Amino acid sequence: MSNGMMRLTALVVLSMVLVAAATAVRAASTEADYKAAYAAAEAANNEAGKLRNQWTTAVKALKNAKAAADAGDFDKAVAQSKTSETLSKAAIFQFNEQKDAWRKLEIR
Repeated sequence: MSNGMMRLTALVVLSMVLVAAATAVRAASTEADYKAAYAAAEAANNEAGKLRNQWTTAVKALKNAKAAADAGDFDKAVAQSKTSETLSKAAIFQFNEQKDAWRKLEIR
């Protein structure tokens, strides 16, 4: 993979994480908010898993979301769920971006 392509991928991933952090829920979150965010994160995480490109950071954020919800901290649970969803979507993007990259390599 070329340097430019790696930089582009890193920039996209960083942008997605920053957008997720910037749009985190500011108002008090409810259990319903958490369940919706967790379901979306779990779906994205499962999709990344099917592609065999599941990031450990996304899995950890999903576990942290569950732990926060179990403790009754739904604000943190929603934020962690959104982080997990964003990371999983970035993993899916990475897979799609790089799945045919090997064909562009120059054999020397």
